[in-house]
Amino acid sequence: MTFGRSRVSALRPLRVGVQLPEVEYEPRWAELRTMARLAEEIGLDSLWVGDHHLYRTETGTRGPWDAWTQLAAIAAVTERIEIGPLVAATVFHRPGILARMATMIDEISGGRFILGLGAGWNEAELRALDLPVDHLVSRFEEAFTIVRTLLAEGRIDFAGRFYTMRDCELLPRGPRPGGPPLMVGSIGPRMLRITMPHVAAWNAWTGYYGNTPDGIPAMRALVDDACREVGRDPATVVRTVAVFLRWEGGGDTSRDVDRHQVRPLTGSPEAIAETLRAYAREGIAEVQLVMDPITPAGIERLVPVLALLDGPA
Repeated sequence: MTFGRSRVSALRPLRVGVQLPEVEYEPRWAELRTMARLAEEIGLDSLWVGDHHLYRTETGTRGPWDAWTQLAAIAAVTERIEIGPLVAATVFHRPGILARMATMIDEISGGRFILGLGAGWNEAELRALDLPVDHLVSRFEEAFTIVRTLLAEGRIDFAGRFYTMRDCELLPRGPRPGGPPLMVGSIGPRMLRITMPHVAAWNAWTGYYGNTPDGIPAMRALVDDACREVGRDPATVVRTVAVFLRWEGGGDTSRDVDRHQVRPLTGSPEAIAETLRAYAREGIAEVQLVMDPITPAGIERLVPVLALLDGPA
């Protein structure tokens, strides 16, 4: 299972994507559509949507738009850019339904969908939605088995502690015989052991590694160790990280994207491009930029950064 298509530019040292607004503010669909098309137009490689329902903090409660209907709409109004959830919590969905949704979006997009998966973590939203808060990794393990098997093989018969699927078939099948590539968003040793035999890529959120290239070696070692433990060549797993980028003048609409208290990436286009090159030198194949502000104007500010990345090093 391969992750992603080729980079927009052959000279670009790593793929560059952007996460659309989650709860920074309340964009209407017309603005989200504009940002999606603009991201494709300026040459970004991928576009990501957070899969959450509620964030409750000391400042109040905020909620994002539904990720899955948003992804389907984005798939329909774009043509080249790859899309996916960053990342989908398996606890939110019955695994058979999750596989069906992923297949439909992959079909709408013409094979541009990447299925990012995680176990879920936000207890406040889980309780608000009457979803389980216990045994999240064990639930993930069963759901992951069901989802990946249905996407790859089209059928499963499964009896577990949390899920039972009797003679389940995934029909119709999507545009890719093995289904969309899978990406896991976790640094937990058990999560890595569960997923490393099967995923095409791995993702770390900003706070997992400190939002700096200096934090990558420790994360890379975790993945490498997990791969060796399950008998996989570490070089076959694509590394990706979310990077919190704050433009000059940002901060007014930012949610707590740096919930792990990370320092944002800032500076001139030259400084930002050089930092992204440093991520590439550490083996990172794609960054998903979580930007402040994340607006059409914010996306346009990436144009000189991409131009620098696409030029000679």
